[in-house]
Amino acid sequence: MTEDVVRMLGFATLGSRLKRIGEKLQAQTQDLAVELAGTDLPTPHNPVLAALDRHGSSSIGDLARALGQSQPGVTRMINKMKADGLVEVIPSAADRRVSTVALTGKGCRLVEHLKATLWPAVSFAVADACAGLDGSLLDQLDRLEDALTQKTLSVRQAGREVPDWASLAPTRKERS
Repeated sequence: MTEDVVRMLGFATLGSRLKRIGEKLQAQTQDLAVELAGTDLPTPHNPVLAALDRHGSSSIGDLARALGQSQPGVTRMINKMKADGLVEVIPSAADRRVSTVALTGKGCRLVEHLKATLWPAVSFAVADACAGLDGSLLDQLDRLEDALTQKTLSVRQAGREVPDWASLAPTRKERS
């Protein structure tokens, strides 16, 4: 068996480890999106839709800050979502360099569908994968990565009733 060098090096490769776990979560979320919500929406677009749903129309800069992502990366996502008819981009009359992004009717309908299906299912399945984690950060990452390998998010969600998204998504006050 090949040694897992990223795991073995611990904190020295923490960024690579988190990226690997993140990629696994995104891939499994994508699978669940197709299975449960019937959409092939790229997983990274979910936070953009959620931010627009929570905060309303926003500039690309505000979205980038809210998501903790680069402005060029958010711009690429917005352009793809615009091509898919999920958002509209409205240039500012006062400053043409600034545009406001808003959900279209199609985008709003998709968000409501995701809030009823995918988002609560992913929240539940990831919480299930994280259940019982304790100890050092590296030990917790070991157990989380093993849990995601042994039982995917789809398997964790299979046969369960989808919980209400509103009960799972903490408000800004609850997170503070």
